[in-house]
Amino acid sequence: MGVVARKRAVAGVVAVGTVVAGLGVRVVDEGGVGKYGGVALYAVLVYVLVVLAAPRVRPVVAGAGAFAFSCAVELLQLSGVTEEPAEWSVVVRLVLGSTFNAPDLLWYAVGAALAASAHTWAGGRRAARERRPGAPRAAVGGRWRGP
Repeated sequence: MGVVARKRAVAGVVAVGTVVAGLGVRVVDEGGVGKYGGVALYAVLVYVLVVLAAPRVRPVVAGAGAFAFSCAVELLQLSGVTEEPAEWSVVVRLVLGSTFNAPDLLWYAVGAALAASAHTWAGGRRAARERRPGAPRAAVGGRWRGP
């Protein structure tokens, strides 16, 4: 399996896990943890979908994109466009929401930042595993990674 296919496979598994976690956190706790945990996981899911679509994307770019998209959806709720469709469908309500909530913007940032951090960490661990013993650090990815 090539690098891109492997990244997409991992992103697909993480996407499914994120949806399960997002739905599960709402079932376990209907209070603030459930609500805002779900909001943060929404941004994580958007992040993972960005990686699924563009596996070579840098974590900071994917994080910024996930945060921007999540905020755009939240701000769309201010227009009232999402209210009626959210009444018709649970899926639409989960994807687009129905009412604007300013604290959600903060939790989107938290979710996107956590996803980007995890992606960066996982990428660094992968690069360390792929490095040959005794090979100079610059030999991995063509960049100097420091001591």
